[in-house]
Amino acid sequence: MEIGEVRAEEYGRAAELWEASVRATHDFVTEADLDVFRPLVRGAFAEIPQLAGLRTDDGYLVGFVGVAEGNVEMLFLDPAYRGQGGGTLLLDHARKEFAATAVDVNEQNPQAVGFYEHYGFKLVGRSERDSTNKPSPILHLKL
Repeated sequence: MEIGEVRAEEYGRAAELWEASVRATHDFVTEADLDVFRPLVRGAFAEIPQLAGLRTDDGYLVGFVGVAEGNVEMLFLDPAYRGQGGGTLLLDHARKEFAATAVDVNEQNPQAVGFYEHYGFKLVGRSERDSTNKPSPILHLKL
């Protein structure tokens, strides 16, 4: 596995990874939610200042991490590659190369919360609503 820049021509694949990961881990997200978030996520790739992808040895994109101002804004992995260390590789890269020290995570996603806490993140705050003002509590974590 190797990590490198996500190229514009890979944004479609990154969006597929996002959706597959959300479907596998965010059981509280509805189809209507996906319809709202899908264009927002697709648009975010070009806007995120630091975006890196995890690829198999043959160059196939299987995960990515995006960071802005030290905050992990997105970290998603192909469900078929979960539990194999790819998420940790991406987070290590985000810390080392992008100086990431914070992340916001859905409280209703215990797998992600556990992943970040295992990594060493600590709870520093909580919001009742997400960035779209939906009643989905967000946990604010920092290293």
